[in-house]
Formats: sequence, C-alpha cells, structure tokens
Amino acid sequence: MTETKNRKEDHIEICIDKNIQAKYKSTGFEDVYLIHRALPEISLNEVNTSTKIFDHKLKAPIVIEAMTGGTRRALLINAALAEAAETLGLAMGVGSQRVALENPQLEGSFKVVRKKAPHAFLIGNLGASQILKKDSFVEIQKAIEMIDADAFAIHLNPLQEAIQPEGSASFSGVLDKIREIAAKLSVPLLIKETGAGIAFEEAVLLEEAGIRGIDVSGAGGTSWAAVESFRAKRTSDELHERLGKVFWDWGIPTALSVIEVRHATELTLIASGGIRTGIEATKALALGANAVGIASPLLKSALEGTVESVLKTLIEEIKMTMFLVGANTIEKLNEIPLVIMNKVAEWLRLRGFKPEKYARRSVMD
Repeated sequence: MTETKNRKEDHIEICIDKNIQAKYKSTGFEDVYLIHRALPEISLNEVNTSTKIFDHKLKAPIVIEAMTGGTRRALLINAALAEAAETLGLAMGVGSQRVALENPQLEGSFKVVRKKAPHAFLIGNLGASQILKKDSFVEIQKAIEMIDADAFAIHLNPLQEAIQPEGSASFSGVLDKIREIAAKLSVPLLIKETGAGIAFEEAVLLEEAGIRGIDVSGAGGTSWAAVESFRAKRTSDELHERLGKVFWDWGIPTALSVIEVRHATELTLIASGGIRTGIEATKALALGANAVGIASPLLKSALEGTVESVLKTLIEEIKMTMFLVGANTIEKLNEIPLVIMNKVAEWLRLRGFKPEKYARRSVMD
C-alpha cells in the first residue's frame, strides 16, 4: 500500500465511524429565514428543480461532492454515487486523483464513475499542493482523461495540509499556477475549498485568474481538522492531535461564504459544507448559489445501498420549500425575499455588505 492509499483508507474509516462534524460552529443557515407565502400562486407539481452549471443541465441543483477514490471500498462508494447521479440527473465530483496518478493500478476506483454514469456531469480533482509540481498540467490532463471529466476542480486545503502530519503546507505560487492552468485547460476549471470556506477577497483573485466556478465548502459540516486529529491520535502524535482539536471549527460558515463569493463574482457557484436538508439547500440557492454540494450524508448511504433514496428525499424537500416560498424555478429563488439576522447579519454589516437588501426583494416586483 502506498502512503496516499493508506491515508484514503483512514479518511473513509474515520468519516464513517467518528463524529467529525463541527462542534461549536454552524453553517449560518439558521440565521437565514425564508418567508412563507400563504398564497404561493403556483402548484407543487409546477415546481421545476432543474438548473445549469457550466452550460450543462441538471435535473436537480445537486452536486455529489468529491469524497474518495483509490481503494476497494472507495470503488464501491463511487460506483453507488455515480449510479445515483446518472439516474437522478445530477453532477458528481471524485476525490483527489493523486493516488491513481501515483499508482495507475488504482485507476479503476475512479474510472468506475464514468462507467456507471455515462451522461452525468463529472468533475475531476487534484489538490493545490499537487499542481505546484513541474509536470502538473500533464497530470491534470491524465486525471481528466481518466474519468472523461466535464470539468476539473483544484481543491484548496491549507488547514488540512497544516494539521496532517505528512501534509504539504506550502501554498506559495498556487494562484499563479491556477492562472496558468486556467489559460490552457480545455474544460471549465473549478476551485473548491475543503470545509473552511472562501472569502470575497479570494473569490476576486480567483476570477481574475480565469477560473469558471467556485465551490465554497464552508465551515459547519465535516471538519477535516477533526479527521486529521483522529488520524494523529492513532499514531500517538500528540502535537497534531491537539492542532486538530484547536482548529476543529476553523473557517467561514457556509452561508456567509456563499454570500461573500456571490458579491465578489458571477461565476458558477456551488454551496457546500454542512447542508443537510432541502430547506438549507433552498436557502443557499436563494442566496445566489447555482447548485448545492452534498457529501457526508451520502457516504454511509452509498455503502448501505440507500444513496438514491436519500437524494430523492432531499430533492423533494427542495421542491416543497420552493413551493412554500412561491418560486417555481431555481432562477426565481434569486428574487424571493429572505431575512438575514443575528450573527450572519452582523458579519455582513461589518464586512460592508447589506443584509437588508435581501429582505426587500420580491417575486411580486
């Protein structure tokens, strides 16, 4: 087993067996209030949940987030997720393909995704530390070809790399490398965080670098600091175990990251990080996201054979919420009024944004 493959096994096991969700930090969606319409003036069966990301139509605004690859259990998980994506008309990302680039014998755990989802919108994936290598563009091309990807994601994980005992916490030059890759890549380039969110300032820089989309992956859901803390505990690495605990809740809450990024850019925006219900998903869409990303709730269900059922339920919850706010399309969610209060509103005011403007917009205008 390679070091990377061992790490992948650890990640899957910990994410399934341990509580690695945020402890004291929420996503912020509890401070965002959708306004009930007693006269929605639409029928539930008229609600259309379809949307587009990168000119590709999805039947529902859901991206099955990048999770894993490179192990036997990862193959089973990816196969189940891909089947659901194909059946339900959703998008799907794969976990970091580094492990398969290091060992081509492990490509099958990634290739299975295109085999099971021949028509789905698939997103390849490598980490920021990998793109700094001299031959990184060649590796990205191989990763795209591996799954016949429709888009490619570079994930930013400075927190995880800093806490991970074998991590590479060197991010000097990443933005220039992103700019170089964006200029040459034949598919849309997406930048995604890994549980700590993206702020207005980074969104501006990333758009200027030529990327096509941002997946915020905000704080409030799975904590990769927590995952690495559990890994460090297994090897009695007290320093990194403590670092993981101290930074367990680090990051920008998902709702705030969505708002910040949407204020900064009109790029394709995916809201992910702790979204667990259709109401939360609809709030993210109403705040300006084009789609929502789901990861943790699908991991166990992929192994249990219930992933399609979980996603169908989520889609029905989104549809119901849209009906109750009087929006029969995803586009109309950008027009409905919603009230932002408490900590989220205070953050926005201090950052120079105006939460009041959301409360005054209306589909009746």
